Amino acid sequence: MENTNEKLRIIYGDGSLGISGSSFHYIFSYGRGGLESLVINGREWLYREPKPTFWRATTDNDRGNGFSKKSLQWLGADMFIDIKNISVRVNDKLIEFPGPPANNKYTGNEYADKAEVAYEYQTITIPAASVKVRYIVRSDGSITVNVHYAGNSSLPDLPAMGMRFIMPTAAAGYEYEGLSGETYPDRMAGGVSGRYKIEGMPVTPYLTPQDCGVHMDTDWLEIIRGTTKNNAENRKENFRIKICSIDKPFAFSCLPYTAEELENATHIEELPPPRRTVLSILGAVRGVGGIDSWGQDVETKYHIPAGRDIRFSFMITGV
Repeated sequence: MENTNEKLRIIYGDGSLGISGSSFHYIFSYGRGGLESLVINGREWLYREPKPTFWRATTDNDRGNGFSKKSLQWLGADMFIDIKNISVRVNDKLIEFPGPPANNKYTGNEYADKAEVAYEYQTITIPAASVKVRYIVRSDGSITVNVHYAGNSSLPDLPAMGMRFIMPTAAAGYEYEGLSGETYPDRMAGGVSGRYKIEGMPVTPYLTPQDCGVHMDTDWLEIIRGTTKNNAENRKENFRIKICSIDKPFAFSCLPYTAEELENATHIEELPPPRRTVLSILGAVRGVGGIDSWGQDVETKYHIPAGRDIRFSFMITGV
């Protein structure tokens, strides 16, 4: 019999595709339109399906120049998105979509070296834009994520473009290799390249909560958690997940709040207690400006035109 210990086991469910190995199990949902479960070494890393993200909480400078009102459609797109198509490849071969009744031919003992699930999303903006997200799982459990935003020049500029991962519990901290401190495309000169460890998920205590905590030019990032939502969990040690750049560095933020939660608070005391980890891996970030907080726009080279074609990739692995 063929040795399947180093191969992926593929489970063709009615509403999802399961992919597992000796230390991991992933579930890709058809109905919910994304990666529904990411279990590594017995710990779950997802609270919600990762989805494309387009919004950042309004900054003081955004308010001053009216950017958030001009780009308002992207707030709706950040909260709601349509799934238009799902495709599955096994060992690089496109297969018939394995929903019922097509999945009845599988036995539950199928194995492969590589599996790919691709989701095509359509924004609810007018007009719409599309985002394709491909997850490629290899036998070692690593997941390569390829994101492609196909722009539409009839839409307003984007605040950001990336993927948002919401994790079940609050992170104890994170480590990364990239630029020191908080950096944005137009605020990078003071950043020093190196390896940094951050305790917790600091939120800048602005009088009015706003976007913060972005780190540009990142080569890799490790999220550290010490708690789960599993009441039977007896192990007390911290555990980690790692995100690595592939073709080029990425930007990220790791906060206890979504952009919408920050947006909804008019004072910092209105923010809820930290309960989860909101990780945004960003392929494009708008500059923050600050030339004149009461009206001056961000310099043109730090805009994200909606017609721009944006592609970025990263890899997720256990540690």
